[in-house]
Amino acid sequence: MNPSLLMNVGLQHYLVLAAVLFCIGLYGVITSRNLIRVLMSIEFILNAANINFVAFSHFATPDPMAGQIFAIFIMTIAAAEAGVALAIVLAIYKHFQSVDIDRIHLMKG
Repeated sequence: MNPSLLMNVGLQHYLVLAAVLFCIGLYGVITSRNLIRVLMSIEFILNAANINFVAFSHFATPDPMAGQIFAIFIMTIAAAEAGVALAIVLAIYKHFQSVDIDRIHLMKG
């Protein structure tokens, strides 16, 4: 592979990638009825934010580590969120025998 091709990747390429990831995540959150898919879609949205932080840090700020620090912080929060959310999903599945959002909503009370 020609190394000069890698030098042509600019900020707009990262922003397009992040926008695509965000749109996929948003579509998954809006349309999915499965709780696990919703959690995965939220992770897509958080990864899109991480890409934006790192890209803007690299291309736009004088401090090259600011975006990476925010991205590590978001990954830490996302890992904690995933652990808590999966524990809640397991408890819901144990109680309702389903992770379908519509069925859980109807079974309230």
